Amino acid sequence: MIRIIACGKVREKWMKDGIAEYARRLSAYDRIEFAEAEDEKAPEKNSDAENDIVREKEGSRILKLIRDDDYVILLDLAGKEMDSPGLADFMERLAVSGHSRIDFVIGGSLGVSKALCERADFRWKLSPNTFPHQLCRLIVLEQIYRAFRIRRNEPYHK
Repeated sequence: MIRIIACGKVREKWMKDGIAEYARRLSAYDRIEFAEAEDEKAPEKNSDAENDIVREKEGSRILKLIRDDDYVILLDLAGKEMDSPGLADFMERLAVSGHSRIDFVIGGSLGVSKALCERADFRWKLSPNTFPHQLCRLIVLEQIYRAFRIRRNEPYHK
């Protein structure tokens, strides 16, 4: 089972539609679930200390959604980059090593807490570019779908 755990709600219809489309496509390969943790208000005028508190609160909410036996892949700008074939190989190794529940975790707009980083089994840098955290859900789903297609040697547009 694949779970996408994210902070906050997706508000834009086009993103919701894209997420639903990739969830539908992925259902042919694995069970997919979504879990959302409430995001914390974070005005731009927040101090660094106030932003740390926001990250800690959001991180705590996300951690409550993760089981002890889940394999956690945290999206993190300080994580390891993987291309699409690399992600496919990585997910194949997880599958054969008995990890039946994989959580892809997307933090809030200010990043993630130290506790969430410590809980992660793998930290994945999706790209050297920065994306809005809501858009990351759609990109991650597309990459997971692409990984399944690669693993099964099925055609997919380049």
